[in-house]
Amino acid sequence: MTDPVLPAIAAIMPAAGIGSRMQSSVPKQYLQLHGKTILEHSVAKLRSVPAIQQLWLALAADDPYFDTTALANDDIIRVKGGDERMHSVLNALCFIDEYQYPWVLVHDAARPLVRKSDIEQLIKRCISSGEGGILACRVRDTMKRGENTVSETVSREHLWHALTPQLFPTAILKAALNDAILAGINVTDEASAMEWAGHKVLLVEGHSDNIKITQPADLALAAFYLEQSI
Repeated sequence: MTDPVLPAIAAIMPAAGIGSRMQSSVPKQYLQLHGKTILEHSVAKLRSVPAIQQLWLALAADDPYFDTTALANDDIIRVKGGDERMHSVLNALCFIDEYQYPWVLVHDAARPLVRKSDIEQLIKRCISSGEGGILACRVRDTMKRGENTVSETVSREHLWHALTPQLFPTAILKAALNDAILAGINVTDEASAMEWAGHKVLLVEGHSDNIKITQPADLALAAFYLEQSI
């Protein structure tokens, strides 16, 4: 099967959050991981994929940290981040020409371990099918529902952990996010907006070590995974 001809792809990285659960004096994307900030690692992963031609970074308006990183002299386009992830992504989409970049990929700033091969597989699958999609991994553990006690055991069949990147047609994602926000729908990722708008979302299986650094223990785990890949 011939590989699809890839269009120009834009990338958005929302990085305006403060990451309060990390219990750190700086936002988690600026924590050090093997001599670089988490943000620098995440940007480098996207930059390693030739199809991704430009990156938009959504930063907090009063971010004092970005200019201290090596990325400050890069050709990254900076835009103002919003109160929530969905606002940051939509703000960036407003600056992206859908004709120049018909597809847009969104990746968490706090996922520095995503594999280049997984990103390329996501792009290949989505472009071939004409449908947007996300990296995801299958749920392996027994799933329970409840608060302080178990109310039920939930079948793990057909359950997936949603990861990033997530890749969608630029114009359609922009419309879906805009409509969801206007309707007061709180979407936590781009796929949620697309699902709400009635669009199909492909599941592309990725590696489970593509973790999102959220808790202090995640940083140590990320350091371990990174050491194994060097």
